[in-house]
Amino acid sequence: MGHRFLPDLSADEIAARQLQGLKWTVEHAFAGSPHYQRTFREVGLRPGDVTSLDDLSRLPFTSVEDLREGYPLPLLSVPEEQVVRIHASSGTTGKRKVLAYTQNDVNTWMDMMARCYELAGCTPLDRVQICVGYGLWTAGVGFQLGCERLGAMALPVGPGMLDIQVQILTDLGATTLCSTASMALLMAEEVEKRGLSSRLKLKRGIFGAEPHTPKMRERFEALLGLEDSFDIVGMTELYGPGTGLECPAHDGIHYWADCYILEVLDPETLRPVAPGEIGEMVVTTLSKEAAPLIRYRTRDLTRLIEGECACGVRLPRHDKILGRSDDMVIVRGVNIYPGQVAEVLGRFPELSSEYQIVLTRVDGKDYMAVTVERAEGATGGGDEALAKAVGQVMHKSLLVSAQIRIVDHGELPRTFAKSRRVLDERQ
Repeated sequence: MGHRFLPDLSADEIAARQLQGLKWTVEHAFAGSPHYQRTFREVGLRPGDVTSLDDLSRLPFTSVEDLREGYPLPLLSVPEEQVVRIHASSGTTGKRKVLAYTQNDVNTWMDMMARCYELAGCTPLDRVQICVGYGLWTAGVGFQLGCERLGAMALPVGPGMLDIQVQILTDLGATTLCSTASMALLMAEEVEKRGLSSRLKLKRGIFGAEPHTPKMRERFEALLGLEDSFDIVGMTELYGPGTGLECPAHDGIHYWADCYILEVLDPETLRPVAPGEIGEMVVTTLSKEAAPLIRYRTRDLTRLIEGECACGVRLPRHDKILGRSDDMVIVRGVNIYPGQVAEVLGRFPELSSEYQIVLTRVDGKDYMAVTVERAEGATGGGDEALAKAVGQVMHKSLLVSAQIRIVDHGELPRTFAKSRRVLDERQ
């Protein structure tokens, strides 16, 4: 296939690299990190005990709490003079998760991002408009590093600033747009409003950081005139964005199994789920120096996809991120993920991709209300019947009743970042 950055590895070659990387990581972490020395001793394990990939299940888990307790430089496994950079997650609760990087870590991340661009069809002739956050957050820097590694032209605009975004899109002829799905929708609607569609040279979009519905994606693809768009995954703890990408076959996300091991485990029992079942992503890095991850619980929910991919890339696949195990809300004893609500709404062509869930409690009883925009151009007639129909499907699918309210297109708030889908007002 002529890829410069994307390796063509058989399952056996991947397994060999994983075993070599796992042994190295365990020894490196044990030698350099007091945290890992402690957790290894607690389970009675020495580095030399890891002799096969089956031994992975004997290793202790690492959690978000471990990162917060180790603040400001958690899991540090190298002398500080080898650290060239830190990044931190947005940290919506408590202390930020701060991760340290050596130069080798930065290089690995750069190559992983270059793979993503390559898989999406980018070449050194592309102009890549990067509309995600710079600074402590990994996104902007990650997209830029990978773009420059590939040899394409980076247009590092950052988030927000719609006037500048649209100006750069049209004047500099960006061919690739990198943003959150929410930002892509916002820009697409702005381009349409200003009547600039014919001036765009965009071919593709690469977006991530939040779940999105197929309907939302179809809308921004159409308005921006994209030939294709790709979902990218990644997290600060695991370098940043670029740990995998949806391929042109759109049948899951190829992840870089030569850089990290991915387990999908039941969040309750922490045992592997059956093939194809949904579980929590647990990751173990294979060459990360400054802050290696050993069985890190990401809280992201996905499932492994078996078999070969039609795109020809042999690296394994997982499904898109289906939500987070800690995004789950419990309504009247039923576990509900926002993605399940989005899936039901997506069955109705009269509705748009924008919705918000509000949870309240009255006299000790939980109530769920879902506000959803009607599709652009759809009229308000028949809202009552439509809301009733949506409510019936929702009840049947989720086993919880919800009050459905349909509002005009554009009424719900738009954001440059991740849309806030759930407002839990229960006290």
